[in-house]
Amino acid sequence: PRIRWHPNAIQNSFSHPGPLTATPKTLDLSPPSLAAAAAAAAGGGGGGGGGGGAMYLYSLTLQRATGAVCAVIGSFSGRDSKKSNAAGSSTQEIAVARGGTLDLLRPDPETGRLRTLLSVDVFGAIRSLAQFRLTGATKDYLVVGSDSGRLVILEYSPDRNRFDKVHQETFGKSGCRRIVPGQLLSVDPKGRALCIAALEKQKLVYVLNRDASARLTISSPLEAHKSHTLTFALTALDCGFDNPVFGAIELEYGDSDRDPTGQAASHAQKLLTFYELDLGLNHVSRKVSEPIDNGANMLVTVPGGADGPSGLLVCCDNFVLYRNQGHPEMRAVIPRRVDLPAERGVLIVAAATHRQKSLFFFLLQTEYGDIFKVDLDHHGDTVSELRIKYFDTIPVASAICVLRSGFLFAASEFGNHALYQFRDIGRDVDVESSSATLMETEEGFQPVFFQPRALKNLVRIDEIESLMPIMDMRIANLFDEETPQVYTACGRGSRSTLRILRPGLAISEMARSMLPAEPIAVWTVKKNINDMFDAYIVVSFANVTLVLSIGETIEEVSDSQFLDTTHSLAVSLLGEDSLMQVHPNGIRHIREDGRVNEWRTPGKKTITKVGSNRLQVVIALSGGELIYFEMDMTGQLMEVEKQDMSGDVACLAIAPVPEGRQRSRFLAVGSYDNTIRILSLDPDDCLQPLSVQSVSSAPESLLFLEVQASVGGEDGADYPANLFLNAGLQNGVLFRTNVDMVTGQLSDTRSRFLGLRPPKLFPCIVSHRQAMLCLSSRPWLGYIHQGHFLLTPLSCDTLESAASFSSDQCSEGVVAVAGDALRIFTIERLGETFNETSIPLRYTPRKFVILPKKKYLAVIESDKGAFSAEQREAAKKECLEAAGAAENGNGNGDQMENGDGQEDGEESNALPDEQYGYPKAESEKWVSCIRILDPRSRDTTCLLELQDNEAAVSICTVNFHDKEHGTLLAVGTTKGLQFWPKRSLASGFIHIYKFVNEGKSLELLHKTQVEEVPLSLCQFQGRLLAGVGSVLRLYDLGKRKLLRKCENKLFPRTIVSIHTYRDRIYVGDMQESFHYCKYRRDENQLYIFADDSVPRWLTAANHIDFDTMAGADKFGNIYFARLPQDLSDEIEEDPTGGKIKWEQGKLNGAPNKVEEIVQFHVGDVVTCLQKASLIPGGGECLIYGTVMGSVGALLAFTSREDVDFFSHLEMHLRQEHPPLCGRDHMAYRSAYFPVKDVIDGDLCEQYPALPADMQRKIADELDRTPGEILKKLEDIRNKII
Repeated sequence: PRIRWHPNAIQNSFSHPGPLTATPKTLDLSPPSLAAAAAAAAGGGGGGGGGGGAMYLYSLTLQRATGAVCAVIGSFSGRDSKKSNAAGSSTQEIAVARGGTLDLLRPDPETGRLRTLLSVDVFGAIRSLAQFRLTGATKDYLVVGSDSGRLVILEYSPDRNRFDKVHQETFGKSGCRRIVPGQLLSVDPKGRALCIAALEKQKLVYVLNRDASARLTISSPLEAHKSHTLTFALTALDCGFDNPVFGAIELEYGDSDRDPTGQAASHAQKLLTFYELDLGLNHVSRKVSEPIDNGANMLVTVPGGADGPSGLLVCCDNFVLYRNQGHPEMRAVIPRRVDLPAERGVLIVAAATHRQKSLFFFLLQTEYGDIFKVDLDHHGDTVSELRIKYFDTIPVASAICVLRSGFLFAASEFGNHALYQFRDIGRDVDVESSSATLMETEEGFQPVFFQPRALKNLVRIDEIESLMPIMDMRIANLFDEETPQVYTACGRGSRSTLRILRPGLAISEMARSMLPAEPIAVWTVKKNINDMFDAYIVVSFANVTLVLSIGETIEEVSDSQFLDTTHSLAVSLLGEDSLMQVHPNGIRHIREDGRVNEWRTPGKKTITKVGSNRLQVVIALSGGELIYFEMDMTGQLMEVEKQDMSGDVACLAIAPVPEGRQRSRFLAVGSYDNTIRILSLDPDDCLQPLSVQSVSSAPESLLFLEVQASVGGEDGADYPANLFLNAGLQNGVLFRTNVDMVTGQLSDTRSRFLGLRPPKLFPCIVSHRQAMLCLSSRPWLGYIHQGHFLLTPLSCDTLESAASFSSDQCSEGVVAVAGDALRIFTIERLGETFNETSIPLRYTPRKFVILPKKKYLAVIESDKGAFSAEQREAAKKECLEAAGAAENGNGNGDQMENGDGQEDGEESNALPDEQYGYPKAESEKWVSCIRILDPRSRDTTCLLELQDNEAAVSICTVNFHDKEHGTLLAVGTTKGLQFWPKRSLASGFIHIYKFVNEGKSLELLHKTQVEEVPLSLCQFQGRLLAGVGSVLRLYDLGKRKLLRKCENKLFPRTIVSIHTYRDRIYVGDMQESFHYCKYRRDENQLYIFADDSVPRWLTAANHIDFDTMAGADKFGNIYFARLPQDLSDEIEEDPTGGKIKWEQGKLNGAPNKVEEIVQFHVGDVVTCLQKASLIPGGGECLIYGTVMGSVGALLAFTSREDVDFFSHLEMHLRQEHPPLCGRDHMAYRSAYFPVKDVIDGDLCEQYPALPADMQRKIADELDRTPGEILKKLEDIRNKII
């Protein structure tokens, strides 16, 4: 009999993570039925000690959020850059908030690439960022406004590569609330005070100062509250060293609240209010409040003091105003695009200021992506003219930052972020509007028009990929690769893409050349140890060796002294400046002056294996004899010792020579008897064994990897110097173990299956550190990134052999041979989990399905307020004819930016839609299309535009009973859908398409009109289930249209998801969570037998097993709902299937209720859920994608012991390492519902980044060593990806 564990009846979720002490409740003698199967389905086994329906999950973010909420620039590291740039001495970094993560980026001035220095989870929602510097200091602090109800000031420590919390001031409740400050944040330009405000009522001002030891101090908050007041924008004025002044756009609604007629609301007036902080009296006063344009939405500080006139730029609908206390208002219109409908205004959404000693200007970006340069003509404090000039057009950004080094960073609202370089600062003549030429007519002010053009002042030099927002996701292996691919539909409007994500690092190929035959190995060597670049590439074939010299080009040479009439076993640099070649018959030692020493093998023996470092060489002869050579002081290679091994040697490796020593002590020998021996190379006990390790299969290749001691630095964590021995075994496993640097004992072994071929190991250099390439059935890279050792696949074909490569064109690359090609490539963007291939789409993708047999994708796309492709083309032609193509620049310089030009024949078009956005139509117009896509060739095989204001909203494949047409495609559409002022529609339709031309094209069979929006469709027992508004309806296929067979109108709101399994139907309601239904064929009746007692606003759903559904709601929670086992059995055994009970009903709901067995707050709206396994033989996980572009996984635990271990680790980390922005971790994961049975892997993964003493302290509490904890973390990560 099995004892079932039940969680404690009343679980206080805030006191400890999950039920750690379980109480045996019932003895259950039944076989482990569906509950155990259910847990197994979600990842194998349901909490070892016992089924019982308890499911414990491990949550891990696989790809952090890629969208950006806000960004600021500052010299956070305080480091001087190369003194060459005279403009500013210290380098600037960009701090980017991506929802729950804080990133620090730095552009590399040489390559123009953006590097991520640090990415940290804050377990909270970052809402605002600001940077400030105390007077006379050299480094900036970062202020974070979040949902924690606390103000946090962070300092970046470049030595340890982490943010340190300098101050944390609590002022309110946690959560994003209307009256708790955190949404708006502004700092006095001289760093003397900061103001943090809420959307309503509250504003707090903190005075910043420094104490005697130059540490930052912060005062208690000074209040500047005003009730019944909404704040739209807040910024600090630049007043030099006068009292700090903050400006805010406010709206008082007290009168509107009290007036029932609505008269006061229509006359409400926005005000520009100035608050002054009196540093002498330590008091904030509301100084002046003036009425302002009701379209005002944003404030920009104008430089003051000695640099400018001070004051504010107020960005309004269609206008930019200059305002200052006691200064008349200056107003200029924002130029409009020629093709913009008259009903649409122009709003500014992002702004940046550029200051140099003598001049300053502003760059303002509109909601359509156009950037305008704003200049002020001023004498002293008086502004005489405000000019707005068209600058360039880039995709709409949520923040733009101008760096002193001549870069502009644009954090895009949707799609990829970009780094641009300034070619010019807009000094040429261009469309300009000015306050001096402002014309007023009866209708209002005279508008100024312009036509967007190709980039002139900016040039794009780097791009950061962003998936935001992920609209839909599927996981499938359509390419027949080792691991499945993740297909995500991302982006919005003209920046929509379908992205194929593969686990692994991207490579960019620099060169590829064909070789005369198939090579077996490749090496690179320098001529001297102090050379920056490699001199030769040596390629070995079956019976010859080819030597290529590296210069401007790579060409064959014959004067290198290498023996080229035999194949080579090893080529390397010996000592400071001599080369060594090992071939089957001997060792060839080439001295710098051209002398060649040759050592020949004795008798008929040949050399089979070789291991070497800079000063030592060991060879193995056939028959198992080892011979050890060492380099003496004169640079000669001397034979030191011989040793007979018992059998043939499988592989050899020598550890690198430690700093300041003349030899390394360790030699590793792999034998065919499944052992690895460590032998000593000390003169006292030369070639004597120090330790033996038995492994699961014969070793194929060995490599020592030395990890230098690190005290923080660019990659974070502190760790001592370590020596790791890596072995590739013949069964495809990589075996890794730690070698004690004194005794040579082996400890802390880890292994990981890499592929079907035995891994061959090669050393390489990645970001100036030692790393390891493992070439199995696909290549893997083992490297250290931000303190973690990562082993990640590379996204390229199988490679035979590889070596690191360095030349002046490519400082850090890899040269590899595969087939009969020699390839040189670099490895991009370290630390990322996925690399992506992107296919442009026409409109915002809504949903897509995979057509299983043909391996095509069917995508539905729709946009509101846009023109269809034909109308856009016609309008473009008209525009170009009117403007004369010559003025607008003929060629498209940057074909890379071209949206979906390939399929629409837009190559000649000079303005790519991806960059300029689509022209805007009337807001009630919809455009939509259905696309069949072949992901392998990336071709669209069929594209159907929907006509007359129809928009596709749902899609599924369906096989009807009569097999006449085979698989059909059902698409739900809506016509004339409006959301404002009230939701309305003309009608809905369900289209049925059949596949023609081998599944490449679609042909409409018929369409059926329905009365509401069909938001979800699903196949069920040879028929089609449709959720039409709040009605669940079953259709069969007719000749002219679909035929209704059965329906149920008792769903509360709107059906948004339908899943089926056997005879059960799981229906997700927009506001009311899941309903479990049954269909009785004999009575032709659909009825609900169970529902959820908790209202949930569903955004995604997935079927887990017979009784369990996973769902996500719009507040960022993931939950599992399960029908209790006994109820489920009762319904299955009941001859009426629970129908009698259903007819009685309970509280207007179903007779049975499902239980929510798992709760977890992700902190980001989850848009799609999918059950899949991302690695061969890995556990099945629940994968989710979110609006901010992150991808995460939930893995079910299989043993009770793991649950206890990780919940204790999580508990200790909560106490010892609280989140950075001041949120309580437990409260954050329980933001709406107490977290239940989910361990937060993102918190556990912060363990390696802790200081070493804290790691030991936590490990002692858990009765483990830090190594064991790291191994556990690595193991569970390897189960997921």
